[in-house]
Amino acid sequence: MDVEPRPPGLRPKVAAQFGYKIYSARYGNIYTARQLKQLAQEAFGAFTPSNAIWEKDGRYYDALRPSVEPTGLSSPEVVADHRTYHLAQVRRLFCEADLLIFTLGLTETWAHRSSGTVYPTAPGTVAGTYDPSEYEFHNLTFQEIYGDLCEFFDLLKSHNPNLRLLLTVSPVPLTATASGEHVLRATVYSKSVLRAVAGQLYQENDDIDYFPSYEIVTSPLAKGAFFEANLRSVRNEGVEAVMKTFFAAHEQDGGEENSQPHVAKSVPLSRDDDVICEDILLDAFAR
Repeated sequence: MDVEPRPPGLRPKVAAQFGYKIYSARYGNIYTARQLKQLAQEAFGAFTPSNAIWEKDGRYYDALRPSVEPTGLSSPEVVADHRTYHLAQVRRLFCEADLLIFTLGLTETWAHRSSGTVYPTAPGTVAGTYDPSEYEFHNLTFQEIYGDLCEFFDLLKSHNPNLRLLLTVSPVPLTATASGEHVLRATVYSKSVLRAVAGQLYQENDDIDYFPSYEIVTSPLAKGAFFEANLRSVRNEGVEAVMKTFFAAHEQDGGEENSQPHVAKSVPLSRDDDVICEDILLDAFAR
């Protein structure tokens, strides 16, 4: 499903920079289970985020998806109007979808201290201003992530009883961490917790499944061949291996039609394209 398609005439590369044709709706990268839960709660009127509009150089950004408008918007009112439309499309998506695929990416997040609102980026990176009295770093635990996903799925099932959930875990390691740990330890903690949560939910629910794209890419059997030289970006060959495995495991009838599943050729990302993943922006702040 694509409930927020790109406007006619907008070139694909430019459309991608504004969050079109990347997600089923223009919600940007959703890294944590809490961010996903709060999006669903907001879409169904059960949650109102705090400090949801950030400013930078006289332009205004949706703090919950700052990357989808790279140059910002002209006023807070315009941002609010855009978000109202976006939430209506997200609500329709959640109510009409048969299957939702969610990739668990991070345990680390930045939160508004008094309200608990979480953001996909730290205030002051893409936009906004970081104030330690107002915002705090939080590293979500197994219990918190498990609880968030249970609440999220229960909410969606109350509106769409036939919905199924497919979980994966991102194989991409952390670029940096605010935990105080070495980034290697922080990465192993994050991926271990996320994988454990996904496995627990799969074991407990007939309508939740887990697909091991994480294991396919990171397994010692792959000998690191699915990562680029930076040991972070997944190579096109890794994407193809994952998708071929996925389609082969989900053939409808085992017939000839499905014996050679089509796998779209991935397009190599340039450095400019890669900023769609917001944590690449940390490179700029490290210089």
